[in-house]
Amino acid sequence: MSTELKKIETLLGRQDPIKWLFTGDSITHGALHTMGWRDYTELFGERIRYEMGRVRDAVLKTAISGWRIDLIREDLQWNVLQYRPDVVSIAVGMNDCNDGPAGLESFATHYLDVIDTIRRQTQAAVVLHTPPQILPLDQIRWKHLPSYVEAIRKIAQKSGALLVDDYEHWLLAEKRGMLPYWLSDSIHPNECGHRAMAHLMFKRLNLWKDDSFVCRMFVP
Repeated sequence: MSTELKKIETLLGRQDPIKWLFTGDSITHGALHTMGWRDYTELFGERIRYEMGRVRDAVLKTAISGWRIDLIREDLQWNVLQYRPDVVSIAVGMNDCNDGPAGLESFATHYLDVIDTIRRQTQAAVVLHTPPQILPLDQIRWKHLPSYVEAIRKIAQKSGALLVDDYEHWLLAEKRGMLPYWLSDSIHPNECGHRAMAHLMFKRLNLWKDDSFVCRMFVP
């Protein structure tokens, strides 16, 4: 078991309320493409605060459509640190990958600096997400996203952060022909895509339960 997962399980074993913070880009923002349905952070809140009975836990979301890791780094005090979170979930890369190979080094540098600063100032457990798989209609992102996904995997390994590999999970869905049912456009998850992301996070954080209403939500 990873150190970060142990931290989270220790937090869940206590009665003290936990502050869970989600930051990232439009996917975590849940803007527009959810069409009024809950995004994965809201499904996470339902699982934690209602189904698991942790009613005093706070599930905070500071993600902003269009954001990248450098913008989070510049705004880290407001976006993350002021809340003194216990667990920080970061999901970026979809916009960063527009920079192509030339942007990979700065992407990793900024990302590692964000993780280090969060840990030094809050001691929070850190969870990283790879972006989900996308359709080739967005040719620039489709070409460069895999290298940024691999960079995030290496960042998680180097930093010891817990990794939720949405990209790998969605590749399996693509092989089953399900990707168009999980996306609102070429890059943004719809309500089914967000359910798939929530389900994977529940499993990765050992929060899955077969008789949970949220865990049982339909995903094609």
